[in-house]
Amino acid sequence: MSETVQEKDDVEIFTTKDPGEGLPGRVSLPGYTRTMGPQTHLFEERERLQQLTWNHFSARQLSPTIGAELEGLDLSQELPQKVIDEIHQALWDYKVIFFRDQKITSEQQIRFASRFGELEIHPFLPPNSQTPELVRFEKNAKAAGYENQWHHDVTWREEPSKGAILRAVEIPPVGGDTFFVDANAAYEGLPEEIKQKIDSLHAIHDFLRAFGRQVPKGKRDEIREKYPMVEHPVVINHHQTGKPLLYVNRIFVTAIKGLNEKEGYELIDLLCREFEILEYSCRFRWEPNSIAFWDNQAVQHYAASDYSPHIRVMERASIKGTRPKRTRR
Repeated sequence: MSETVQEKDDVEIFTTKDPGEGLPGRVSLPGYTRTMGPQTHLFEERERLQQLTWNHFSARQLSPTIGAELEGLDLSQELPQKVIDEIHQALWDYKVIFFRDQKITSEQQIRFASRFGELEIHPFLPPNSQTPELVRFEKNAKAAGYENQWHHDVTWREEPSKGAILRAVEIPPVGGDTFFVDANAAYEGLPEEIKQKIDSLHAIHDFLRAFGRQVPKGKRDEIREKYPMVEHPVVINHHQTGKPLLYVNRIFVTAIKGLNEKEGYELIDLLCREFEILEYSCRFRWEPNSIAFWDNQAVQHYAASDYSPHIRVMERASIKGTRPKRTRR
């Protein structure tokens, strides 16, 4: 009898077992810093979310720890406070929630967003001309998308946004999806020695990295005084759930306090690569009248820039937040 399990066309098959059988969780790729294998630290949160039930809507979970489409709501209506409270809870649980087929106006979007807190006005992005509380992202052949990098919004503020509600006004025929990633999953996936290293570090955030071109040369000192560079912990605790969150991004972070420039950028890049692990993320494919509502501490997002020169128009309302904090372990 042949020593091979099976022989056909001179190809020998040497095993009957799956290559993953018996491996001890995640394994290293020889010569590289990346690992592969099951993301077991996601499983507890995955099971918790699968058990949730809601009184005023149904929820379709999009990925193990992040994202759900809420069904059965009409956001054009003045929703009772108990419904708003349950939507708020769904936001804390799923980190980002989505609504389909919501044919609402800019004014209705503002009214809905205002139920969750005071709205902020962005000084460096053009607004809807009628409603300054809404940032208007109007992409076309002259203005391509440059939001295709993982980031929390406005971390250059002393008190970054608590959340944001983005509405599709006009979408391209193909492309323009938005990705969201779980900042707690990214943190928990780090090796313990990295967690210990970053636990007490602070990052320097600066609006000039992204919006320097928007500032008139003669007003730079005035605007710098109004929006100074700020320090936020590299790891923060969510203001509602208390979960530790990785809180750095390549768009706004310019340095790590206490490290030289080279060391700082290397650490920022190392940490930001954690957000690129696909198991931590969900993907939202826009349709007409779709809305995304994300928790700006709990998630980072990434807008795919694959649709130019087609038109993509979105309007965003941002809810004022509080200064990020870290509670030591």
